[in-house]
Amino acid sequence: MSKLSGQVAIVTGAGRGIGGAAARKLASEGASVVAVDLDLQALEGNMATIRDAGGEVVGLSADVAAKDFGEVAVARALEEFGALDIIVNNAGYIWNTTIQNTTDEQWQAMLDVHATGPFRLLRAALPHFREAVRRDEQEGICRHRKVVNVSSVSGTSGSATQVAYSAAKAAVVGLTKTLAKEWGRYRVNVNCVAFGYIGTRLTQGWEGEPPTIEVHGRDHKVGFPKQLAEQIEVGIPLGRRGTPEEAAGAIYLFCIPESDFVSGEVLVCGGGVR
Repeated sequence: MSKLSGQVAIVTGAGRGIGGAAARKLASEGASVVAVDLDLQALEGNMATIRDAGGEVVGLSADVAAKDFGEVAVARALEEFGALDIIVNNAGYIWNTTIQNTTDEQWQAMLDVHATGPFRLLRAALPHFREAVRRDEQEGICRHRKVVNVSSVSGTSGSATQVAYSAAKAAVVGLTKTLAKEWGRYRVNVNCVAFGYIGTRLTQGWEGEPPTIEVHGRDHKVGFPKQLAEQIEVGIPLGRRGTPEEAAGAIYLFCIPESDFVSGEVLVCGGGVR
């Protein structure tokens, strides 16, 4: 039997990249997945891949920064699958500048998507987690549920030109450690994965004009100049950037029964970079 058979997971940012790989990984291990992404086309493509591989998935095209997102996502999981066992808070994007060029809008946007969105989702999930553990105790079952929040080495160590992003990702660490203390009584393990250089569209190397992604009608530059990307890889002890599948593996470690006595931890997945 697969390690996550019978469990239900919400994965945000599940259309592509790390979140897409995490949704595929959890589904391949038996979880029923609510895949969330703002980009409907990317979301549908990844869900098709999951279904073709025999996985069970439903989609939710939503903005994790919306005020009602938490309630909507939890309701979708309960309506579709009748349970909620795993939450992976992964959705996000970058909007980089130095502090003197960071606007209030930019600062708030990074906090909203990387910190407030996960906070609202977890707040909305609490009544379900609380009731679920009561039912487990009445039935004599000891079952752990899992939260995996996604941070970055920018949040744990800082990064030039990423003041808003780094602050938001640092907030994710504080959220993780606090809820690990608050939610232990509900048998909910709350952990965090801080990623280093993982090969996604946000970190791609480029020549010429920088690529952009569109979020809420605004184009955001992503990636690094090719020469800088190569220099970053040289500085990684393992000598290369990670893949989305390897990143998903780190998330998966916090979802399986073997991590039932691990909570409040920050795992750096960076090839040796701290």
